[in-house]
Amino acid sequence: MSESVRTEQTGSVLLIAINRPEARNAIDGAVAESIAAALDRLDTSDDLAVGVLTGTGTVFSAGMDLKAFLSGESPALPGRGLAGMTQTPPRKPMIAAVEGWALAGGFELTLACDLVVAGQSARFGVPEVKRSLVATGGAALLLPTRIARPIAMELLLTGEPISAARAAEVGLVNYVVPDGRALDRAMELASLIAANGPLALQATKRIAAQAPDWTTQTRWDEQRIVSAPVFASEDAREGARAFVEKRPAYWQGR
Repeated sequence: MSESVRTEQTGSVLLIAINRPEARNAIDGAVAESIAAALDRLDTSDDLAVGVLTGTGTVFSAGMDLKAFLSGESPALPGRGLAGMTQTPPRKPMIAAVEGWALAGGFELTLACDLVVAGQSARFGVPEVKRSLVATGGAALLLPTRIARPIAMELLLTGEPISAARAAEVGLVNYVVPDGRALDRAMELASLIAANGPLALQATKRIAAQAPDWTTQTRWDEQRIVSAPVFASEDAREGARAFVEKRPAYWQGR
């Protein structure tokens, strides 16, 4: 894995840090390949339950590396999207810890995560139109479904950024914390999530992601298909026993 992305495992949490502070953590081909490899590790490792994505230095990510783009390099992977995650996010929960700017593709990485924690000075924006580009890493597709359409269109069409407080107000950020504390709070949330049943976490994320595509007539059946194996699992029985016996549960992922 390239040094442009660093990973660190803490318990069952995998920290993924874009490590190009000199380039404002811009996403080039090496970063995309390395993030994709880290997400594959997250999804395939039984001892990992949650991922946390952040950037080193004072910026989360300025998005696509324009110099790499001009040289013909792509920050997207076929079938996986920008940085190997915006089109096909991991099956396991992801949290973004944002300090400083999350712009363009950097903002789109946060949209591919399930929760977002931001330092109070963080800024979020999709300035692609200012460069005669289109926010195809997920913002143009997802923002109008995530927040009120007029606010989404303001962000997409003006290219102007918003503050962390405003992002939280419109529902793009879960928590705004003092600068320098975003990663700490994200790791706390990751620990809370990781304490839960791994099969249940993945099924819940899958249902939440796919439900908008299900019809009113089929959505209960579709949910049952995803959730039935969880209810039939050893972990489900262990969760019930642990509750009755007033002790921590010991998950096996089966």
